[in-house]
Amino acid sequence: MLFPSVIALALAASTRAAIFVTSPTDNISFTGGQPATIQWNDDGNAPTLSQFGLAKVSIYTGNSAQQTNLQTISASLDVSNPLSLNFTPDASVGESGKYYFIRFESLALKDASNAAIPALAFSHIFSMDGMTGTFSADVQSQIDGQSTAPIGGVPTSASAAPSSTAASLTTSKASSTASSKPSGSASGSAKVAAATGSSAAVPSFVASSANLWLGIATGVFGAVVGVIVL
Repeated sequence: MLFPSVIALALAASTRAAIFVTSPTDNISFTGGQPATIQWNDDGNAPTLSQFGLAKVSIYTGNSAQQTNLQTISASLDVSNPLSLNFTPDASVGESGKYYFIRFESLALKDASNAAIPALAFSHIFSMDGMTGTFSADVQSQIDGQSTAPIGGVPTSASAAPSSTAASLTTSKASSTASSKPSGSASGSAKVAAATGSSAAVPSFVASSANLWLGIATGVFGAVVGVIVL
């Protein structure tokens, strides 16, 4: 098994590898103990199949950081001709399910960005049924790691982040709307209170009092004038 850091670097290089696996795929499976065929084409990117050259072909499981070789199918195969390989999957290497991928490891070509590691290419993760084996705890932990370090994919937790952010924004907007609505209602109530409350009655009360005192003063003045005349 290669060290995790080496695998991570190799996977980066695999995006430029020459091999495009057409079988197996995520919807083409194999059956343990039954004849199977791996097929591939040149993906049109550098290096070419001829440059990739002789390769070790194996069934692996794991994730982009840690991988385990379950079955070596060919120790040395010229991937440029032919473009297929017949073999029989060993049913005892693992459990039935979608846990497996084919790994091509060039015996001569090195990674373009790191000459210390070989050029690699991978198939999709695919299913195998009819399996009779059991994964060890270490291998199972590697399989479980596919959710955060998938082969040739993007971690699901990262793709979930935008949804989480959107939900947060929606919640924030809803909270803002909810808090502003009562404030608006209170403002409306305040306007009604200003028009019909006790403060609105004050001007009317003052005006009535003024008229009362004016009447009293006029009456007293008239009485005084009448006494003088008499």
